[in-house]
Amino acid sequence: VQLQASGGGLVQAGGSLRLSCVASVRTASSYVMGWFRQAPGKEREFVAAIHLNGINTYYADSVKGRFTISRDNAKNTVYLQMNSLKPEDTAVYYCAASPPGYSGSYYYQGGKYDYWGQGTQVTVSN
Repeated sequence: VQLQASGGGLVQAGGSLRLSCVASVRTASSYVMGWFRQAPGKEREFVAAIHLNGINTYYADSVKGRFTISRDNAKNTVYLQMNSLKPEDTAVYYCAASPPGYSGSYYYQGGKYDYWGQGTQVTVSN
């Protein structure tokens, strides 16, 4: 499975961006999809994840209420709608795919994901 993330850019604080992640194969709909981010000098951190059914979702506390993850299995695409962006959201954002069958904190762990996209830069200015 190859993942291609896009949609990053430069935005002012309080603005919005929508990231997209397109998978190369239809079987991507069989994976739990997640978004992670890594800021300069910091470790990669979990942002959000979504199950195959598109209903069960998980969010990091830092983005709850501001970010929304969704997926369109017909288009092999997962989205991350980011609203009310803050400077501390500045990072490279990565999408990733993990086998299903687990729940909760399992998908907060980057090591549980088998496939990763190349990342897209999000910069939020004051």
